[in-house]
Amino acid sequence: MHMITYVTAISMKPKRFVCGVFEGTETLANISTNPHFVLQLLGSNQYRLLDLLGKKSGKTTDKIARLKKRDELAGWNGFKILKHCLAVMEMKVTNRINAGDHTLFLCDVIAWKNIQKGSALTLDTLRQHKMIRI
Repeated sequence: MHMITYVTAISMKPKRFVCGVFEGTETLANISTNPHFVLQLLGSNQYRLLDLLGKKSGKTTDKIARLKKRDELAGWNGFKILKHCLAVMEMKVTNRINAGDHTLFLCDVIAWKNIQKGSALTLDTLRQHKMIRI
């Protein structure tokens, strides 16, 4: 599990997203190795996950073990997902572009599911909780 810095819908037909991943991260290594992954939309009440999923490296931290210990995991389409996320999308990388300190992945949406209702985690939420400065 990881945080992706930038995500935006780019096409409705076919459904496509661009996902920007920071260079040198385990996330980049994982997506480069396995071009199928799950994008999860976090709820505003999940802001505390930023410390584990965004500020700790998968190179040194077993994030899945920590999430299991907290009873935060569920399953969907053969992937581990967060129990309380708002929605999930199975993505398939179709193209990769170097973009400076990030790599952009153009991804097709293979499947998706709404999990629960709620407001999405945004940069504003993270700012309000003084978790980021930008």
